[in-house]
Amino acid sequence: MKSSICMNPRVAVPRSQRGAGLIEVLVAVLVMGIGLLGVAAMQATALRNNQSALERTQATIQTYSILDAMRANRQRAIAGDYNIGRTCTAPATGSTLAQKDLHAWFTDMQNPQSMGTGACASIVQNGNQFVITLDWDDSRASDDTETAPAALQDGVPARNRVVTAVRL
Repeated sequence: MKSSICMNPRVAVPRSQRGAGLIEVLVAVLVMGIGLLGVAAMQATALRNNQSALERTQATIQTYSILDAMRANRQRAIAGDYNIGRTCTAPATGSTLAQKDLHAWFTDMQNPQSMGTGACASIVQNGNQFVITLDWDDSRASDDTETAPAALQDGVPARNRVVTAVRL
C-alpha cells in the first residue's frame, strides 16, 4: 500500500524539542515563588499595621474612659484631683473616687490584652481644660525611620502617642 500523504517540500517536519518543557516549568516555579514571597510580605505588613491601628483605637477608648469618669466627678476634676504627671506605674488606690478612678484606669490600660505594661499616661489641667496624653510601646509596628531623633518626642516615637484636649 502506498501512503496517500502528500510530501510537500515547503512544509517543514516538526523537530522534537528536548528540555524546553523543564526550563519553562523551572521559570514558572521561580516566578510563582517570587509572587508568593511578595504576598507573604504584604500580609505581614498588613498584620503589623492592623496591630498598630488596634492599639491606637484602644488608646482613644482609654482616653474617653477617664474623661467619662472625670465628667461624672466634675467638681473634683476641676479641683485638680485627676491631675497626674507622666507615669508608667499605676497610682495606688486611695480613699477618694478620683484615686480609685485613676488606679482602675491605669490597671485597665496596662492590661496585656489592652495596651500592655509599656503604657504611660499624664493628665494636665489648665483651668477647666484638660490634656490627656497616652503613649505606649508600639515596637511591633515601628521601623527604623521612627526612632530617628526628629521623630521622637520626649524619647517616645510620635506615632505611639495619643493626645486629647477637652474642656469640662
